[in-house]
Amino acid sequence: MAYIEKHKEETGCVFCEALGSPDSPQNLIVYRANQVFVIINRYPYTSGHLMVVPYAHQSSLEGLDASVRAGLMELATQSMAVLSQVYSPEGFNIGINIGEPAGAGITDHVHLHVVPRWTGDTNFMSSLGQTRVLPETLEDTWQRIRQAWQALNE
Repeated sequence: MAYIEKHKEETGCVFCEALGSPDSPQNLIVYRANQVFVIINRYPYTSGHLMVVPYAHQSSLEGLDASVRAGLMELATQSMAVLSQVYSPEGFNIGINIGEPAGAGITDHVHLHVVPRWTGDTNFMSSLGQTRVLPETLEDTWQRIRQAWQALNE
């Protein structure tokens, strides 16, 4: 309840705000490249749900340089490699929701979702109760993914 009360009045861009802090379980950034970074989704569909985000605060892909768009795809690919190592998923959903009608929860800062998937990972809790159950905390997820990302880049 304390988390909900603390965050119900969020203002500003959560991605831009996260960029201003050192990488940690608090801001959930697991990797930074030159123009793009990877952050854990604070409201994940599954454990390991990552978002690849440009530093540039743009609402759509058209506002980004070609090199930034290429960086999004490169880090999405690296995200799949890291998630494969950490969680051994059976598949992935990768997508970008642009605009509120398309399902974007954050409409002003475009980002790409990388969601690891397993056969049967949608159960009665998410289907009927519209509640997600995760087997680990976001802090544990951050630690596991951060270590795997560092190993990938050594």
